[in-house]
Amino acid sequence: MKINIVDHPLIQHKLTLMRRRETSTRTFRELVTEVAMLLGYEVTRDLELTMESVETPLEVMQAPMLEGKKLCFISILRAGNGLLDGLLQLLPSARVGHVGLYRDPETLVAVEYYYKVPADIGDRLSIVVDPMLATANSAIAAVDRLKEGGAGRMKFLCLLAAPEGVKAFNEAHPDVELYTAAVDRQLNDHGYILPGLGDAGDRIYGTK
Repeated sequence: MKINIVDHPLIQHKLTLMRRRETSTRTFRELVTEVAMLLGYEVTRDLELTMESVETPLEVMQAPMLEGKKLCFISILRAGNGLLDGLLQLLPSARVGHVGLYRDPETLVAVEYYYKVPADIGDRLSIVVDPMLATANSAIAAVDRLKEGGAGRMKFLCLLAAPEGVKAFNEAHPDVELYTAAVDRQLNDHGYILPGLGDAGDRIYGTK
């Protein structure tokens, strides 16, 4: 199982708050944004830097800056949008794309209904986001579609993963790095992560 688990104490504390059944929609949404920001530091750790001349109050120096605008966040609709706010607070100039997928309740297979990404996606690092990596069917389908559309280097970021999903994703896309806050025990018969935190989309948007 190949995955980067970001086990910072603040992330783990906030994830526990999200797991609680009694956590309100508003609080859950705020926590998702906060954890997305914290995870964002790790997933962007290897962004390339360039040096430029900067005049401080005392002298001129060469200082590091992010090189170019070579980054795109790709949200797997709808729950992926819950992570975007936190990530865009870190990198407000990043481009954003969307892949609309829903999981067939009978087969658990991902079905595409929307696709819109930047035209120059092949020139950018794409960070694909979805709160849950359960069966990985949606994640695999999204990355398949992005590769077909010309995407180059990619990473996948989620709040929570299941071992079954990590294994399936690794086998389908060994070139795409996975990042998460935790890997839980297993999936149940309906493809939900156990112990998990419920349906992330419903809890973000209060639709359950």
